[in-house]
Amino acid sequence: MKEEKIRSAVRKRYGKIAKTQSSSCGCTSTRQQIGYSKGELNSVPEGADLNLGCGNPVALASLREGETVIDLGSGGGLDCFLAAKKSRLNRESYRS
Repeated sequence: MKEEKIRSAVRKRYGKIAKTQSSSCGCTSTRQQIGYSKGELNSVPEGADLNLGCGNPVALASLREGETVIDLGSGGGLDCFLAAKKSRLNRESYRS
C-alpha cells in the first residue's frame, strides 16, 4: 500500500471514530475494565478519551515526579493528560 493510501485509510478510520459517541478497539466495553479509575477519567478534559486503547500505560509506567513523558499513541490525549499529572513537578508531556 502506498504511503498516501495508508494515510487516507488511517484518517478515515480515526475520523469515523472521532465522530461517533462510543468506539473501542474491541477488547473491552468500558475504560474501568482496562485499568482507568473514575477519578482519572473525570480529571481529564472532555473529549480526551476516545476509548481507543486496550490498557492504562500510565498505571504501569512507574512515572516519577519531574519526568518528561512522550505519548506516541493515537487518540484524544487521555494518557498524555494522566502522565502530565503523575510527573507534575515538570508538567511536560508531549503527544506526537
